[in-house]
Amino acid sequence: MNVIEAEHLYKTFRVRQKEKGMKGSLKAVFHPQTEEIHAVNNVSFSAQEGEMLAFIGPNGAGKSTTIKMLTGILYPDGGNVEVLGIDPTKKRKALSYQIGTVFGQKEQLWTHLTPYDNFRFFGAIYDIGTNEIEARIRMLSDTFDLGAFLNTPVRNLSLGQRIRCEIVASLIHRPKVLFLDEPTIGLDPVVKENIRSLIKQMNREMHTTIFLTSHDIGDIEKLCKRIIIVNSGRIVLDDSMEHLKYHYLNKKILEIKLREETALPQVKGITILKQKGSHIKLEVDTAVIEMKEALRNIDIEHVEDINISNVPLENIIMEIYRAENVTAGGNASK
Repeated sequence: MNVIEAEHLYKTFRVRQKEKGMKGSLKAVFHPQTEEIHAVNNVSFSAQEGEMLAFIGPNGAGKSTTIKMLTGILYPDGGNVEVLGIDPTKKRKALSYQIGTVFGQKEQLWTHLTPYDNFRFFGAIYDIGTNEIEARIRMLSDTFDLGAFLNTPVRNLSLGQRIRCEIVASLIHRPKVLFLDEPTIGLDPVVKENIRSLIKQMNREMHTTIFLTSHDIGDIEKLCKRIIIVNSGRIVLDDSMEHLKYHYLNKKILEIKLREETALPQVKGITILKQKGSHIKLEVDTAVIEMKEALRNIDIEHVEDINISNVPLENIIMEIYRAENVTAGGNASK
């Protein structure tokens, strides 16, 4: 059963252009030059009940605009959308009782209240009875391990504690679909892993459909089995995470600081991206050479510091976008 159906969605914004030499002129004030921005351009996809779906892309790709149309905040200029069989443009209030949202950079909790008081407040908004809301708070507090700070004002919580409370606040009315926008932004690695584990547990036990946007490859790789990538308002990839891993996540960035400047041997699968004195930045294609084998080609005795990271998600998206253009007969240089 599909809980999200989006067909040929379009959304265009008209924005004012900045023109040189017109600052302060009457013409600029009364006759501003504008241009149309196609934020969402013929986007179609669906999501099944209980699915954990990543919807990602660079800044300005159309992710937030799409989410706002799915939740009824914005109306599409064209196309159709249904969430849980409800048209958000016609029955936004009814839909709000069935969905939840968590924005990593935007607080929904009242900071001067405790998490407990916030949860009671949200329970009242969703018309949940006293006994039932108390039972839900106890259950979610145990699941997300909130007991130690349940009665501490939100303003005194750490970022990781606040995010956990934000998720609980969005689950208090038992939504069937949860929209997560950058839920782990700004968190340290340990807290990120805790949040991811809780999201997976929530999906497994409550069968909540998760619609995730994130710039963190770790979020996407560890939570989602399917990924949709958008760029310039269009979908450029809708495939399994397994396919993406095999074709695009096999490259790692290796940054090394040596005790002294050293020439590294040329090895297939290892590309030197930058070298300045004793600092070297490499790209390792793990589909060609395993990381442990790549490290054997570096004299560890001369290494002062080493860092291994993923290729930035934006780079992966642009690589996919160029590949899709070439497949469609376009010119990758455009």
